[in-house]
Amino acid sequence: MNVPDIAKEKSLLLIKPDVLQRQIVGEILTRFERKGFKIVAMKMLNATEEQVGEHYIDEESYLTGVGEKSKKAAIERGEDVSNWNSLEVGKGFRLKNIKYLTEGPIIAMVLEGYGVIAGVRKLLGSTSPSAGDVGTIRDDYSLDAYYLADSLSRSTRTMIHASDSVESAEREMKIWFTEDEICSNYETAAEKIFYDSPD
Repeated sequence: MNVPDIAKEKSLLLIKPDVLQRQIVGEILTRFERKGFKIVAMKMLNATEEQVGEHYIDEESYLTGVGEKSKKAAIERGEDVSNWNSLEVGKGFRLKNIKYLTEGPIIAMVLEGYGVIAGVRKLLGSTSPSAGDVGTIRDDYSLDAYYLADSLSRSTRTMIHASDSVESAEREMKIWFTEDEICSNYETAAEKIFYDSPD
């Protein structure tokens, strides 16, 4: 079978330590497989601070954007933001995320399929889990929220990182996998159903 190029999009996912600690990895993997996405790489590892530091970009514009997103949430909660410094807030979040991903083992994986980047993010739901739609993974499995995490000075337990664009996926996959660890060379039943030409 010849899988069309539009069905070869890939997304990097990092299943975070709290998911392994709660022993719900299998339930979550099932959601992605039921959708029809193909697992083409997966490994369990203890992430290093260097790996996670490379993953979460240490770049001023990105960090300022993270800080601005947090500022918006703070305003919605009625907090005083008169002395807000978005860059510093973004740096703080980056450090919290590095700590979060190195608290215990993670599972790094690559999924492949048509529309996988948008599809995975839709299945995951909001990065403030309790604000997500019913039926999304984060809402179904977590009661965490930005406000709760902020009040405890920790990262929001988003459970899983997923690439947000093709460019991000390509950059992120290189951090966690070598080229020969990506195994697209097998056929799934979903591929036969969705990608096989009737000719």
